[in-house]
Amino acid sequence: MESAKVFSAVELEKATNNYAEDRILGSGGYGTVYKGILSDHRRVAIKKSRLLGCCLETEVPLLVYEYVSNDTLFFHIHNCGGMPWFSWENRMRIAAESAGALAYLHSAAAMPIIHRDVKSPNILLDENYTTKISDFGASRLVPIDQTQVTTLVQGTLGYLDPEYFHTSQLTEKSDVYSFGVVLAELMTGRKPLSSEKTEEKRNMSTYFIESVKENRLFKILDPRVRREGSLEQLHAVAELVKRCVKLNGEERPTMKEVAMELERLRKYTVHPWSQQENEGVGLTSEQSDLYEVSMTTDFITGEYSGQYILDSRKIHAINTPR
Repeated sequence: MESAKVFSAVELEKATNNYAEDRILGSGGYGTVYKGILSDHRRVAIKKSRLLGCCLETEVPLLVYEYVSNDTLFFHIHNCGGMPWFSWENRMRIAAESAGALAYLHSAAAMPIIHRDVKSPNILLDENYTTKISDFGASRLVPIDQTQVTTLVQGTLGYLDPEYFHTSQLTEKSDVYSFGVVLAELMTGRKPLSSEKTEEKRNMSTYFIESVKENRLFKILDPRVRREGSLEQLHAVAELVKRCVKLNGEERPTMKEVAMELERLRKYTVHPWSQQENEGVGLTSEQSDLYEVSMTTDFITGEYSGQYILDSRKIHAINTPR
């Protein structure tokens, strides 16, 4: 086996064009991966991450990375829903941060990146419960002059875009569909697919849409979400889920629009609803106007610089002009 080489900082800066934004292949909880071209013209992947150590005694060198300590969003939704920190406010924050990261991949990088496997198990939470998108093994770069790529279908059932599944045409809207499922998962506490429920309830996104259409939204919400979310806010987020999981990808919003809408909705003061759990809840004309409010937040606008770090304390740093 060819021995590993120790590269100088200058060599790697040259290989990545000084870690140029258009060389980013993916960014997640364990660091940022860049495309590099070495002096002998070999193409390599270079990961910029916090390395704690390594072991060179084995046939294949072992690297030791920082551990993202608070598990995945999937774990917290389905195992820790009653934990004090996992409030509706924090669920909204996590949703907004995740949407912001995906919007960055789609619209801020020099060459758009489609994640292709957006799901709650791929959303990590660090020691401060800051959101980090992970697992870019399935991600695809989209050439500037194209809006879609033809590829073998890859993803996770329950989160997988049906349009992509049937046509093999991958677009940014495929990530939007998957994110819509995650958003519904955050609202209901239900898994995307379940063999334990009746056929009607087996696919969570379908069941969610039917419940909203039949004015049964509050019957399927997680009890804590139902207690803590305001009536207007919950209906608005449910409407956003409906738009994200439309079967026709062209009818879905962009991830940038989703991120902006979630940031706007986070600003609403929470007023617990006082209706009985089993009563259907309709929208008044004033509440319906909520959907027509223009999205004026400055989240993810302008140009971007530097590597994207999904930290709620720094999230607006991606708006810094070059």
